Amino acid sequence: MSIEQIWSDYKASLKRFIQSKVANEADVEDLLQDILIKTHNNLEQLKSHKSIKSWLFQIANYTIIDFYRRKSRNTSLNAEDTWLKEVDENEAREYVANCIVPFINALPEEQAALLTAIDINNQSQKEYAHNVGISYSTLKSRVQKSRRELKNIFDQCCHFKFDKQGNLYDFEEKRR
Repeated sequence: MSIEQIWSDYKASLKRFIQSKVANEADVEDLLQDILIKTHNNLEQLKSHKSIKSWLFQIANYTIIDFYRRKSRNTSLNAEDTWLKEVDENEAREYVANCIVPFINALPEEQAALLTAIDINNQSQKEYAHNVGISYSTLKSRVQKSRRELKNIFDQCCHFKFDKQGNLYDFEEKRR
């Protein structure tokens, strides 16, 4: 895969990711440029094209960490640099959905349709149960079972790291 194709496929997602972490738009553009250079310089180290997205976002994450480390050495900080940028909820939902949908689609068709309707399209469980003609309690059981199956798929893919509150803060792809 060429650098041009990679950049064409992932530039917009990377930019949104950086914007969620960095408030200043000029810094966002600079970081995007740094990521492009690092990607180009290290492309031969990529072992599998299947892992390109996680590899790119790992580069982006480390680039952002380095950016804040360099900034912390400066004695003056702008107020806008110290606050998290407000993220549009719909934009965040769409971003996460794009990452999760391929995993959901790996489930059996009925489970995939169920989780897509409820967790991605935000349809109420009661409404979904009514539409497919099953009881609400049966649907709740199926949702929980489907979510457990989805978690198993995630666990087969990656090692996850959680903070003390149970929030995901890092992951690493499992090597096969």
